[in-house]
Amino acid sequence: MKINILRMLLLITGFGLFALSAFAQQIYPDWQIGYHKTETVQPTRWYKSVVPGAVQLDVMNAENYKQPWWYGENVSQFDWMEDFWFTYKTTFKRPELKNGERFFFFSKGIDYHFKIILNGKILLEQEGMFTYVDVDLTDALNDNNELRVVIFPVPNLGFENKVETARKNARESAKPAVSYGWDWHPRLVTRGIWDETYLTIREPIRLNDVSVSYTLNDELTKAIIKIDVSGKQVEGRSYRWTLKDPDGKLVVEKQGMLSFDVSSIDAVLLSPKLWQPNGYGDPFLYTSDFVLLDKNNGELEHSTSKTGFRRIRLIANEKAWDDNGTFPATSGFPPSCLEVNNRRIFAKGTNWVHPEIFVGTISPERYREQLVLAKNANFNLLRVWGGGVVNKESFFELCDELGLLIWQEFPLACNVYPDKPAYLKVLEQEAVSIVKRVKKHACLALWSGGNELFWGGMTEQSYPLRLLNSVCYKIDPQTPFINSSPFIGVGHGHYLFYDNIIGKEVFQWMAEARRTAYTEFGVPSISNIEVLKSFIPEGEHFPPKEGTAWSVHHGFGAWRKSSWTEMETYRKYFGEPESLEELVTNSQLLQSEGLKFIYEEARRQKPYCSMALNWCFQEPWPTAANNSLINWPNNIKPAYYQVAKACRPVLASVRLQKFEWHEGEDFSFDLFLLNDSYIQTEKVRITVVLQYDGKEIELMTWDCPGAEPFKNVQGPTMYSCLPRMESNLFTISVKVDGHPEYESVYKLLYSGENIKK
Repeated sequence: MKINILRMLLLITGFGLFALSAFAQQIYPDWQIGYHKTETVQPTRWYKSVVPGAVQLDVMNAENYKQPWWYGENVSQFDWMEDFWFTYKTTFKRPELKNGERFFFFSKGIDYHFKIILNGKILLEQEGMFTYVDVDLTDALNDNNELRVVIFPVPNLGFENKVETARKNARESAKPAVSYGWDWHPRLVTRGIWDETYLTIREPIRLNDVSVSYTLNDELTKAIIKIDVSGKQVEGRSYRWTLKDPDGKLVVEKQGMLSFDVSSIDAVLLSPKLWQPNGYGDPFLYTSDFVLLDKNNGELEHSTSKTGFRRIRLIANEKAWDDNGTFPATSGFPPSCLEVNNRRIFAKGTNWVHPEIFVGTISPERYREQLVLAKNANFNLLRVWGGGVVNKESFFELCDELGLLIWQEFPLACNVYPDKPAYLKVLEQEAVSIVKRVKKHACLALWSGGNELFWGGMTEQSYPLRLLNSVCYKIDPQTPFINSSPFIGVGHGHYLFYDNIIGKEVFQWMAEARRTAYTEFGVPSISNIEVLKSFIPEGEHFPPKEGTAWSVHHGFGAWRKSSWTEMETYRKYFGEPESLEELVTNSQLLQSEGLKFIYEEARRQKPYCSMALNWCFQEPWPTAANNSLINWPNNIKPAYYQVAKACRPVLASVRLQKFEWHEGEDFSFDLFLLNDSYIQTEKVRITVVLQYDGKEIELMTWDCPGAEPFKNVQGPTMYSCLPRMESNLFTISVKVDGHPEYESVYKLLYSGENIKK
């Protein structure tokens, strides 16, 4: 659609300045915001608002709150806002409308329950932040107009602000539960206009949606394409649809005439270049362009999108049978292996949480910098956790581009969600909106009802889960659906390097585990020093103490008694720390070696095991200690690099029995070559070297025969006796002749009479 400059100038008035988009289609007004105790009481003051954003940020900037808001205990400044109403307003003159044009208010996201009011008339009331708002303002316009968006108080069932109970306040709404407080997220219940929002003039003849879907034949050599077109007054209109390959070459073209308001067009693409996940090929994307034509074959409207051709299934894991080799009579081991384009993959990845507490501030640039890190970590699957938001459109576009598969959960987590009709109505509305928006993306691999729902008491027969399953099947039947994670055979946890309840390190419990997938696990560490100093007052830096900013930022009391700082574990291995630098270095060493072991051990358990997804990739605000690989806002922890190495397609790996070894103790490990690729590796010589106190001892060599595609090879077991050492750390280096990209290094702890903790 085109809007001429003269007509746009009519909207640039003293009632509000509108900025134009690059295509002169969207009109972005200036907004003001005010707060009020009840719906009927008017705000006494109006402040400038940033849209998209959050009500908390607008008030903070206007009323000179302590900043930065994440420093020390400043986050508590927002607590009072939960029970207040907030109103956005903007003013504008009536636009000049010609030949049946209409004037709309459109928003991709308003959080959470709200009304849209034009000149005192309520045009829409909606609960739910993931359903787009598209309101025709035309018939309610005056010469001078005031548009208001009135935000209701947050959903609150009266549960106390404790980690175990606060999230229950979200159990009768589709509001993401994380805002009410988690073991890595403060209680900060965000609200406001959080995604792209604008006013627009629309032609009477217009496209509403052009959706491209397809099915692939079993050999993946032919795509049967269906283009669904919806719009206003499009019947009887001519169209041209083209499909261009990743190199820009035209491969399919269709022309014709639409016969109904909703019309379908069929096409065939032979020998499509397949979209492949990271590590298994290129994520090829085709460009679909649909043009609605006038009588002279001139362009009326057009719609452009990207399409990736792939087939994804969730299939039974190999060897997930009973001892007799027959499949169990019950569904004791549901499928948890992803098959992409007729090949099983090993899903190496992470749990994704939104990278900012105030989701309205998340930009495509922030998504990109973190998603590129995920790709470079050799990840191919992100589980978008159900306690958080469904991300903005740019997130999915980037995942399409980068070859990152998405396991998308609905906004349900760690609650027993009810069978109440009012709740189910909102949930269905939100689910339909989410599925319709996300299903078009090549990156989408899996739908899930939510996080850890069975642990609280929900079952497959709970109405919310039955509803979500039915919505997914009706709108997106080709994408797999699971009710919740974990399910039978799948593991969540542990989240500690050493668990004093079971008396085992990660090296022991992980080697003993037998899961078809590990979809949450973690090893905590203290955050990077520069991150700590950015929010902890100088006098509280060291040593860590409860009741300080360390507690506010989840260093203490967030999960278990000692929580993520894990001072008891630290003292077990290293004794009392003498400085913050020492504490951070050794804490991060435990995280690095622990996570590296879990990823490699999960891969060693292939083909029975098919996934390894750590908790978690990043955090939305600065924590003192956490399981994340990336400190907020985008500060890489050492464990990230070790995890990236553990997720290489091919690597030499050792299975170690433990982290701490003692003087004179028998030392042993098992040697492997791990291959998650579909490439036959060549024969190689692998040498294992012990390095300590500046010395180097060759422990063993193995002439590895090479690994078949998507197969691991187990080598010999090494037995030795540790020599006396002066240092408390030693290294096991695994060297591969001719293939340094396969090599691995492990750092372990040595304890002897001459070593002081």
